[in-house]
Amino acid sequence: MKVAIIASNGGMFDAYKVFNIATAAAATDAEVGIFFTFEGLNLIHKEGHKNLPMPAGTEHFQEGFKKANVPPVEELVAMASEMGVKMIACQMTMDVMSLEKEHFVGGIDVGGAVTFLAFAKDADVTLTF
Repeated sequence: MKVAIIASNGGMFDAYKVFNIATAAAATDAEVGIFFTFEGLNLIHKEGHKNLPMPAGTEHFQEGFKKANVPPVEELVAMASEMGVKMIACQMTMDVMSLEKEHFVGGIDVGGAVTFLAFAKDADVTLTF
């Protein structure tokens, strides 16, 4: 199975959605690719993914994450990388935001929409967050 995910939002809940599905799919031996664009780049930014915003009024979830032993986003990013999830940072968005590959976690690729489309063209599941 092949799973293609577009991550275009950059909050805490977005990170959990993206990486929970990506790692779950990778655990079933699916080929998984995530295209990070616009605010979604925060999810793989070296510093940004350590301090992702929570939606207003949901601060109580932080305690729930701890009680439920939900790993921090930083750990989920590392798990996805270790599990072979292909992570592509959008070159156009990086250019617009004056970001370089060095600003992001290790193990990512940089490419444009065409790069992701080449991966996603025969995906069995396509998701956007």
